[in-house]
Amino acid sequence: MSEPQTLTVDVNGFPCRVWRKGSGPVLGWLAGFGGLPRWTPFLDRLAEKRSVIVPSLPGFPGATGHTLLDNHLDWIVAVRGLLAKAGLDGADLGGASVGGSFAAEMAAIFPASVKRLVLLAPFGLFDEKDPPTDPWAQRNDNVAGLMCADPEKWKSLVAPPEGANSIEWPIEMTRAAEAAARAFWPLGNTQLAKRLPLIEAPTLIVWGDQDRIQPPSYAKTFASGIKGKTIIKTIPKAGHLADLDQPDAVAEAILDWLG
Repeated sequence: MSEPQTLTVDVNGFPCRVWRKGSGPVLGWLAGFGGLPRWTPFLDRLAEKRSVIVPSLPGFPGATGHTLLDNHLDWIVAVRGLLAKAGLDGADLGGASVGGSFAAEMAAIFPASVKRLVLLAPFGLFDEKDPPTDPWAQRNDNVAGLMCADPEKWKSLVAPPEGANSIEWPIEMTRAAEAAARAFWPLGNTQLAKRLPLIEAPTLIVWGDQDRIQPPSYAKTFASGIKGKTIIKTIPKAGHLADLDQPDAVAEAILDWLG
């Protein structure tokens, strides 16, 4: 698995990493809970047919600046600026988990900025009859089993990469969880449901059938709320971060849909 090209852009005076790999039409991807400490097999599969651009959200691995973002509007403005500087204006855009929620917000609030939308178990909704799991209230040794059907997939993602500082690495992972909490705590509820009717972009909704964070029933809520044409794809044997559990199946679903 070859390494992607790495660029850095400025958001609010802080650096944010942007990865790019592949050729063909551009597809932006926003990472899920915990961010992306390393390039993954899922992204490699997408890059076989697409120019995949992966900006790191503030505070996630490869980026800083999350401490300036005090409310959801701060985050929306920062993500909008990040995507523009990463060259993603008007491109296809997707995201998982917390990244999927921001992708949906971009399509709702800045409709001209998103051509087609891919949402993989996004945060943003809350149903008291079927509430999501609060990932910030978990013991650390329980997180892997909540993020993936195969906990080893999560552990591999967050394991220190070669050359990482053994003291700094846990701090970076904690910072990523803190950044997500600043945007989505408690329970990931940003009242995104109110803005779903503003989304006119054709949308693919992907959900792991064993998601223990965001209830799979939320897929239908997203589909019924979005104004644009939607398709739901369920991924067997996959948890919340289905792109880690089943990288080939998720990538194939996305690439087939994009055409």
